[in-house]
Amino acid sequence: MTGVRLVMVRHGQTAANAQHILDTRPPGAPLNELGQAQAAALGERLAGYQVTAVHASVATRAQQTAAPVAAAHGIEVGVVEGVHEVFCGELEGRSGEAALQRFTSVYEAWWTGDLEARLPGGESAHDVRERFLPAIDTILDGATGDVVLASHGAAIRLAAAALLGDTAETLYVPNTGLVVLRPDGAGWALEHWDSAVPLPGDVTAGGTPA
Repeated sequence: MTGVRLVMVRHGQTAANAQHILDTRPPGAPLNELGQAQAAALGERLAGYQVTAVHASVATRAQQTAAPVAAAHGIEVGVVEGVHEVFCGELEGRSGEAALQRFTSVYEAWWTGDLEARLPGGESAHDVRERFLPAIDTILDGATGDVVLASHGAAIRLAAAALLGDTAETLYVPNTGLVVLRPDGAGWALEHWDSAVPLPGDVTAGGTPA
């Protein structure tokens, strides 16, 4: 895969994000007004990249985020199965402190190496890897240049960790934040990770465990 970069981008803001609601089942909430502005700015930011393909998860917000990037390069958004957000199961649609803490506690278990820890009625880190990594292999097969994938905070962190040989990344991924990976020998290297101060309640997007 010489000459290719994987540019993973978290979707723009939605009303669920702003209200700290766990919204993980596709198609999910659309972008709100701020999210639409963030997506437009992302299109401008990536206009100078050597983008050869733009993909998005099956979630509405990811496809809306990818659209300005694709438009800037005169290509279509490819919708990809398997790269949607970590499914929260029984926590879906909840926003209370107890639900957010439960998500955080499971992610901390993944971070410490227990990839089989599972959200109640939802997915484990192993489950996410099993669906996300083959999707990455598919979109990168024969690719060159910058391949953009609009996805989701926790899913991006788990996928990046798997490609980098780690368990679960804890760095925060802001709305429309980029995580850029490049091939490095037989594996992958981190080229760039957009830094930002974690927003309280935005638990699926990360932050270093206490």
